[in-house]
Amino acid sequence: MADNVTRPGFATGGGESAFRVSVENRPGATVVLPSGEIDLNASPILRQELKRVQTARPQRLIVDLSGVPYMDSSGVATLVEAMQIARKNSTRLVLCGMQEKVLSIFEIARLDTVFTIVPDATGAMTA
Repeated sequence: MADNVTRPGFATGGGESAFRVSVENRPGATVVLPSGEIDLNASPILRQELKRVQTARPQRLIVDLSGVPYMDSSGVATLVEAMQIARKNSTRLVLCGMQEKVLSIFEIARLDTVFTIVPDATGAMTA
């Protein structure tokens, strides 16, 4: 059973354009679920939440990006920072659910060779 904690953060005003981050604690993994565009305004919210969950040194940290239609370089930098912290903590960081537009950014930057990227959260539990 997941311990579902939602910590909303509003990056662009509220309403439909609000950026939110939810966290689910599952056996053997912490799942971070950002929702909305990750840009210069939203990336500090995601960074703060990723740092917060990593203080517990989870065995596996899954970032489910299925709710993220767009990510700029600040969002990519946030995930690179999270990967560096995860490596220091011996945490397995897995990205999943990337929409095509976001995945193409990682492929162009060749970050798909650095990160573990899988299609969905189910696969992320075993990747």
